[in-house]
Amino acid sequence: MAREGIVFVQNRKAGLIRETDAGYEFFYNHEYLEEENALAVSLTLPLTGQIYSSNTLFPFFDGLIPEGWLLGLVERNWKIDGRDRFGLLLATCRDCIGDVRIEAV
Repeated sequence: MAREGIVFVQNRKAGLIRETDAGYEFFYNHEYLEEENALAVSLTLPLTGQIYSSNTLFPFFDGLIPEGWLLGLVERNWKIDGRDRFGLLLATCRDCIGDVRIEAV
């Protein structure tokens, strides 16, 4: 079963990121794309109706994951393997700094 996260931009449900057998997918919600002031998640993931696919976690989302001592703290306290980048994303990015946050489905 694929793991998924709802992607919010400025607290608006913007899209979905999914881990698949082939890698990762991200797509914007149709309703969000129709909003007059919809914002892209990042410059590398512009607003479009297409599904973005990648063998590795998209660099923008990977960049949201904590680093250094904070990553070590997350690994120990939440018992998440540091190599499980998607698991870390879902666990730690519910309350990110900035406009984007992710909630596990």
